[in-house]
Amino acid sequence: MSYDRPDVFSASVFPGETTDDTHNEITKAFRTFLLEFRLDEKFIYRDQLRENLLVNHYYLTVSSDHLIAMNEELHKKLTDDPAEMIPLFEKAITEIAKRIAYLSSDKLANDIPQCQLILSSNANRTMIRDLDSVHISKIVRVSGIIISTSVLSSRATLVQLICRNCKHTTRLQISLGFGQVNLPKKCLGNEEALENRNKCPPDPYVIVHDKSTFIDQQVLKLQESPDMVPVGEMPRHILMQADRYLTNQVVPGTRVTVVGIYSIYQSKKQPGSSTGVGNTVAIRNPYLKVLGIKTDLEQGLNGEGISFTDEEEEQFRQVSRIPNLYEKLAQSIAPSIYGNDDIKKSIVCLLFGGSKKILPDGMRLRGDINVLLLGDPGTAKSQLLKFVEKASPIAVYTSGKGSSAAGLTASVQRDPQTRDFYLEGGAMVLADGGVVCIDEFDKMRDEDRVAIHEAMEQQTISIAKAGITTVLNSRTSVLAAANPIYGRYDETKSPGENIDFQTTILSRFDMIFIVKDDHNEQRDMNIAHHVLNIHTGKQQNQDEAESGEIPLDFLKKYVQYTKLRCAPRLSPEASERLSSHFVGIRRKLLYNEQNSKERLSIPITVRQLEAIIRITELLAKMRLDIVATEEDVEEAIRLFTASTMDAVDQGITGYRNQEFMKRLDDLEREIGSRFPKGWTAKHSVLRNEFVLNKGYSEELFDAVLTIMERRGEIRFLNQRRQIRRLM
Repeated sequence: MSYDRPDVFSASVFPGETTDDTHNEITKAFRTFLLEFRLDEKFIYRDQLRENLLVNHYYLTVSSDHLIAMNEELHKKLTDDPAEMIPLFEKAITEIAKRIAYLSSDKLANDIPQCQLILSSNANRTMIRDLDSVHISKIVRVSGIIISTSVLSSRATLVQLICRNCKHTTRLQISLGFGQVNLPKKCLGNEEALENRNKCPPDPYVIVHDKSTFIDQQVLKLQESPDMVPVGEMPRHILMQADRYLTNQVVPGTRVTVVGIYSIYQSKKQPGSSTGVGNTVAIRNPYLKVLGIKTDLEQGLNGEGISFTDEEEEQFRQVSRIPNLYEKLAQSIAPSIYGNDDIKKSIVCLLFGGSKKILPDGMRLRGDINVLLLGDPGTAKSQLLKFVEKASPIAVYTSGKGSSAAGLTASVQRDPQTRDFYLEGGAMVLADGGVVCIDEFDKMRDEDRVAIHEAMEQQTISIAKAGITTVLNSRTSVLAAANPIYGRYDETKSPGENIDFQTTILSRFDMIFIVKDDHNEQRDMNIAHHVLNIHTGKQQNQDEAESGEIPLDFLKKYVQYTKLRCAPRLSPEASERLSSHFVGIRRKLLYNEQNSKERLSIPITVRQLEAIIRITELLAKMRLDIVATEEDVEEAIRLFTASTMDAVDQGITGYRNQEFMKRLDDLEREIGSRFPKGWTAKHSVLRNEFVLNKGYSEELFDAVLTIMERRGEIRFLNQRRQIRRLM
C-alpha cells in the first residue's frame, strides 16, 4: 500500500495530554506577578528568589498585600480556593527558579526541586473559637500560643507503587495533610496483560520507598492566648500541620500569628469509641495547614504585630516627660486598694523590668524583676496579683496549691495516634515575655517549688524526660504571694521562723515585702472610709480625677513600648554609688551575724546587687531615658531597703535580739507574779508601775501584753482600759 495515492487514510495514535487553559492562565498570572511586581524600582520577589537560590533555600515569601495591589482577582481566587491555587503558585515559582538557575552557571535547572510558597498576610485575625464550617478550605489568620511541637516526620508527596504479582509500576500523587493514603484496590496493568491482571490479588501494590519523594512535616498545637479566653471558659486549641521550610520554626511557649488553610481530616479512631469504629462516619476533625508563621517578636521588630502610630508615640513621649511619672504610675496600680505605696511601686518595677544583657562570652543576665509578698491574710495580696494579670501585656495567674512542677514548667505527653512523645509547655513557658502570678506560694510542695529555681534566675527550663532533652525559654517575672508559717506574722519570732522557704528561693527574689496587719486606729479608720466609699460608689470618680491615674489600656501599651524601644545603662557615678552601698550592706550584715551568732534566713548576695541595678535601670526606662542617674540609684536603694533590707533587719534589730528577749522574759515573769489568776486591773496602773517606776520601755510592755493575749492568758476589757487575768 502506497501513501502516494490521493486517498484519505487514518491511523490510531495515542491520545494527547489534555491541558486546562484556565490553569495555564492562572500560572501565567502568578508568574507575571512575581516577575513584574516592584517597589521603588526594585523587583522584590525576583531578587528574593535569586538570593534564596544562592543559599539553596527553595522557597519564596509573598505578601498578600502586594498581590492585592497588583491583581485583586488573583488574590480572591487564592483565598477562596487555596488548595487548588497554591500548587499553581508554587509551579510558577519553580519555573522562575529554573529560569534563574539556567542563566547562572553554577547550578543546573534540573536540580531545582518544587519551591514552597510562604504566605504573609495582614488580614483580620480570627479567634480559634470562632472557626466554623464556613471557614473550611479557606485561608484564615489566627494567633495564639504554641503549646506543643512534635518531632519531624517524613511525608510522601509522590509514591512509586509496584504490583507484587505482575510487577506493574505506577506513580501516585499524594496531597498534603493529615489524611490517609489510599492505594489502588486492583492492579492497573495495561490491556495486553489482561490475563495476568486477572490473576493479581486484591490490594496488590506495595510502596517502593527508594523511588518515592518525601518532605519534612511537623505537627504543632496552637492554643488561645489567655487574654482571649472568656471568664469561666476553657482555652481552645487546634492542630496545625507545617511542612518543608516551615518546620522547626517555633518552640512551645512562643506566641505566633499563623496564616493557613482551615481543613478537615478523617481520624483513625472515632471519638467516643474504644474499638476505633464508630457510627459517626461523616464527622471530620479540623486542622490548620500552615502557609506562613510569624512570632510576635518578629512582628514587633518588623513593626507589623506590635505597632504604634505616630500619635501614640508622641503621647508616650509626653507622658515620659511628666515630672512625677513614677508616683502617677504607682497610683494607677490597683487604685481600689488603700495604701501599700512601696508595694505598688515594686509592681510598677515588675511591669517595666530592667535591661536584658548578653555578655561577650554568651552569658545572659536577666532583666525581669521577681517580687515576693509575704504577710497576714486580708492585706489584699491576691487582689494585687489579679490586677497585675490584667495590667501586664502577657500574664498567667496560677495558685500554688493547684500547680505541680510539670504544670509550671513543662510536661511530656504521648500522642494517642502516633504514640510519640512531645512537649507541652506549662505556665512559666506560656508566660514567656510577661509575668507569672503565683498565689498561695507557701502551699506549694517543696519539690514543685524547686522546679522553678532555674526559671527564676537563668530564665530557661531544661527538660530531660522520655528521651527528649531540650531547653525552653522562660523569660518571665514572678510575682508571688504567701502567708507566714503560722498563718499570721508572729513578731516574737525571727523572719526565718516565720518564712517557711529555703534560702535558695529567697535569694532569687529581688524584693521581699513583709506585709503586716498592724492595729492602728487612724489607719483602720482611713481603710474603713476607703472601702465604704468604694462599695457605695462615692467620690470614686472625683478621686480618679484628682489623682490623675493613667488608664489601664494606656499603661499596658506604654509598658510594651518601653520594653521594645528602651534599654538604659548605668552612668559611672551611679555605678560607683551602687558598689559602695553594696559593700556597706555586706559589712553591716557581717557585723550583725557575728553579734547574733546565727545566719540570716534572707541572704544578701551578688544577686541582690544585680536586683538594685535592675531597679535603677527600669526607673530610667520609665522616662524613656538611656542613662540611669544617681537619683535613680537613690530611689532603687530606698525601695530595696524598704522591702528586702527591712525584712532582714527584723531578724537583727527586732524581737530576736538576745538582750531584748531576756528583758521580755523578765517583764513577763514580773507581771505574772504581780497579777494573779482571776484578778482585774487597770491598764494605766500596770503601765505606770512597770514603765515609770521599774524603767521598762513602753514598746516592751505592749509586746508582753500582746504575747499574753495571743496565748489566752489575759483579756482586754472596756476598750483596753482594763485587763483580766484568765490563766
